[in-house]
Amino acid sequence: MTHYYAFNGDADGLCALQQLRLSDPRDAVLVTGVKRDIKLLQRIDAVADDSITVLDISLDQNREDLQRVLAAGAAVCYFDHHHAGELPRQGHFMSHIDESPEVCTSILVDRYLGGRHRAWAIVAAFGDSLPEVAHAMASVAGVDRRTALLLEQLGTCLNYNAYGETVADLHIDPAELARHMLPFADPLEFIAHSGIYARLAAGYEQDMQQARRLTPAQQMPGARLFMLPDEPWARRAIGVLANELMQAQPDCALGILSPKSCGGYTVSLRVPAGSAVGAAEFCRNFDTGGGRKLSGGINHLPKENVDHFASSFAKCFRT
Repeated sequence: MTHYYAFNGDADGLCALQQLRLSDPRDAVLVTGVKRDIKLLQRIDAVADDSITVLDISLDQNREDLQRVLAAGAAVCYFDHHHAGELPRQGHFMSHIDESPEVCTSILVDRYLGGRHRAWAIVAAFGDSLPEVAHAMASVAGVDRRTALLLEQLGTCLNYNAYGETVADLHIDPAELARHMLPFADPLEFIAHSGIYARLAAGYEQDMQQARRLTPAQQMPGARLFMLPDEPWARRAIGVLANELMQAQPDCALGILSPKSCGGYTVSLRVPAGSAVGAAEFCRNFDTGGGRKLSGGINHLPKENVDHFASSFAKCFRT
């Protein structure tokens, strides 16, 4: 009997995992990868009596393999806030899915655990670009401003580390990062005593210095499009750069294209809160696209489709 955790390697997936493992320590197989490596269930060959906890990856993108492991007799508990589609009705399946824009997976785990490890949920909310929600949670928990800033910095660094085409692009493999986090019930202790955090923070600063020098490839009223260079630092910086650019111009849609070694691009998309078209809705017009209302992405945009993407982006979000 084996237990698996299949989790997104970003701040939200890591902090959701951390809360559950602190609450229920047990041996488990960790299945994860870079942020865009979301079809994680295809890497699990579960059998009857195995159990799987899924964290922060779209059910809709894993539907076929979810049905496969359920048919094999495995029990699945699913926590997520991305587009899910129809939920399975067969097998031992339990879901905690909420696609509301003001939640992330770690908040769903926090609800499930009754706030037992809320500080890690606050870290995730900051990392998952929900600063208002994170500050509200911190205020209710009695967290002072200085501490909230430290939790925000940690969330940003954890999230930043997950961006890359492959794990080789990252400063540290998310599975290894999860193992370093596990002994720390208090994220402040992780910040103070983990050399891993210092390593991430230094790498973050170096990468973002270069990223902040980039200029838009296409700019129009209500929308901006960036093309990143084919460099590991740019692939690592893409998520934080997108968040910073949106915070600076929250009423402007943002598209960021990053070259892939196999050809084509990955795409990160952010849209204003009042946009008539959501990010996930727009991205699902392209193969491998998805996300949620305010932020989405396309895992592979062929080079020959870039012009179509750019024109569709301008047509949809120009004001």
